Amino acid sequence: MKYTKWITGMLTITLATFFGARQLEAQSGYVSGTPTLSAATPTFSASNDATAAANPDEPQGSMITLHARVNEVNVLFIATDKHGKFVRDLNQTDFSILDDHKPPQAILNFRRETDLPLHLGLLIDVSGSVGSRFDFEQDAATSFLQHTVRAGFDKAFVIGFNSHTQVAQDFTDNVALLRTGIHRLHDGGGTALYDAVYRACKDKLLKDRSDHPVRKAIIVVSDGEDNQSEVSKAQAIEMAQRAEVIIYAISTDDSGLVMRGDRVLEQLADSTGGRAFFPFKMKDITRSFAAIEDELRSQYVVSYKPADFDSDGRYRTIEISTLKKDLQVRARKGYFAPQQ
Repeated sequence: MKYTKWITGMLTITLATFFGARQLEAQSGYVSGTPTLSAATPTFSASNDATAAANPDEPQGSMITLHARVNEVNVLFIATDKHGKFVRDLNQTDFSILDDHKPPQAILNFRRETDLPLHLGLLIDVSGSVGSRFDFEQDAATSFLQHTVRAGFDKAFVIGFNSHTQVAQDFTDNVALLRTGIHRLHDGGGTALYDAVYRACKDKLLKDRSDHPVRKAIIVVSDGEDNQSEVSKAQAIEMAQRAEVIIYAISTDDSGLVMRGDRVLEQLADSTGGRAFFPFKMKDITRSFAAIEDELRSQYVVSYKPADFDSDGRYRTIEISTLKKDLQVRARKGYFAPQQ
């Protein structure tokens, strides 16, 4: 008899739990544990007591909250005149935009961005080919970060690479730590440039998911000669595009000739909407860093909904041009659609 009462009690608790769960499912939009998804791309966030307190309109008791958002593309770009000077007073009507060779279904936002938080990666070639300019390059890079990284607002990391990739300083807004990381690097060895770009984008910036818009960029200081990478140049560029990273390159080649590595640096920059610099004199390296800093504060951003969009994971081209004469636009060449 005692065991019969115990079994009856356990069945009562089990049935109460089951029907209570079904009631919660009905309240939170779930049926048999399967959420109903819209055609838009969803994002998922765990619901807890703190979230419920901060959002009193959210249904209580939900285990997962679904926030559906439209397929939206955000592109940072700059406009320059025929002398290469930034043009900062243009409007949406001054530009033509094509996504996958078609005008967007809708322009959601257009604005000038001069003060977005910066998430930067400084990749310094420490291979034996960097030569006698290595110390000066370290000082110029330190000066750049001192002028660019604002405590509590921006953050940066430092990677040195030769045949291997070494994180000298992880993400921080502390310039003193970044400076120490830069001067901890020592030159020597082969060059695995593509591996360094790939790893920096994949491990540091692809996973960099902020709650607010940020500008992600990598500054590569190298001669562009790669002789030991495991990934290809195309793979490095693809990873940068997936991470929505702008690549700037400062060449360490001081031969005065157009070398193979110079073309590599140009391809890395052009494919991501960045720019390559080829300083011949020591002081020109400092000027290159200053030009990058100025450009990072002189960009436009456009947000739009593409036409005929499919979440199929394929590469879609972006073409932004200006309708005004003698002006040029520089932006990333495309992006990879999310894949369901």
